[in-house]
Amino acid sequence: MHYGWVIVKVGTLVIFACLGLARFAFGMLLPSMSVGLAMSYDEMGFLGTGNFAGYLVAVALAPFLLRWFTPRQMIASGLFLIAVCMLGIAAGDSYLLILLLYTLVGIGSGFANIPVMVLVSFWFRREKRGRAAGLIVVGSGFAIIFSGFLIPILNQSFGQHGWRIGWMLLGLIVTMVAVLAAVLIRNDPAEKGLSPVGMIKDTEYDPSTSRGSFSPLSILTHLGGLYFIFGATYVIYGTFIVTTMVEEYAYAEASAGSFWSWVGFFSLFSGTLFGLLSDKMGRKGSLMTVFTVQTLAYLLAGSRMGTMALFGSVFLYGVAVFAIPAIMAAAVGDYLGKARAAAAFSIITFCFAIGQTIGPAIAGMVAESTGTFTGTYLASALLTSVAAIWAKFLPEPHPVP
Repeated sequence: MHYGWVIVKVGTLVIFACLGLARFAFGMLLPSMSVGLAMSYDEMGFLGTGNFAGYLVAVALAPFLLRWFTPRQMIASGLFLIAVCMLGIAAGDSYLLILLLYTLVGIGSGFANIPVMVLVSFWFRREKRGRAAGLIVVGSGFAIIFSGFLIPILNQSFGQHGWRIGWMLLGLIVTMVAVLAAVLIRNDPAEKGLSPVGMIKDTEYDPSTSRGSFSPLSILTHLGGLYFIFGATYVIYGTFIVTTMVEEYAYAEASAGSFWSWVGFFSLFSGTLFGLLSDKMGRKGSLMTVFTVQTLAYLLAGSRMGTMALFGSVFLYGVAVFAIPAIMAAAVGDYLGKARAAAAFSIITFCFAIGQTIGPAIAGMVAESTGTFTGTYLASALLTSVAAIWAKFLPEPHPVP
């Protein structure tokens, strides 16, 4: 087996920890945390925004830090930072302290996520990048399933302290993943005396010899704008859908957790399915398809048409949720080449991070004033429908013959 697939397997665990446990488990922990800390809707929203603001800072710093530190060093350091802060949240009693710690978790998430996705452009040639990136991002899906079953059990077993035990266990798991990443990750195939996975005839895109009329700046603007819309919409659903089920649909927490676990199950096919699809049909067509599926998911979530509509929303959201990051990780290598992949992915992820930073805060404030999240889901559907149309105008990359 080529060591590139070892990188993929470790990368899956890294995403499981730095995004899956650090971000998507938060939605399961939030209802019991809000009761224990007496948080309002807007405070819940700002807690999520603090995490994403930290992620935004990390994304801005990542290209500069990658000049001084290797991807392996950044990934391991980011994961250790997440673990320490999770353990601090487990012991925290002050809302402001937990807000600070969860903001630092966001910084650690960015320091781990950016380098691990950039490794795809180094270890895989164009024809395999979508598949590799898709396999890596499914780590978040496993984390959603894990948290959907674990957190309700902890809350039932430990009562008002269940969310604290949850954060403690998550911190210990992230610590183990950090150690594994530090031992197994390699920064470049040359370190193992290997070439990237894929056909040698597959060449990198060179803007100076392109037959296309687009510029690198126009590509970054286009991809960054689409990634911004994805960030601003998916995070609202991911943060508040469990709270919506519990408080607006009167679901028991365990039932809501089961629904959330289904999101995780369906998401296991998300990155792999659309990663392979993007390798076959191109990044443009796959982006249009994903944004259309997400639009339907948000429309169903905001329709208030009952359990079947809600399950349909969960299915569509899960199937598409991790497709965009996989496609974007592959696209930057296609359009700009591996030499520029780190900087390009950081730039478009910065746009994504801005979107996911403002999303929870706005959604929380709207829900506080209206008493429901319905309006935010419908607004998300409008934005993703615009993204599906905008993606149609993305040009195709032109590899050097």
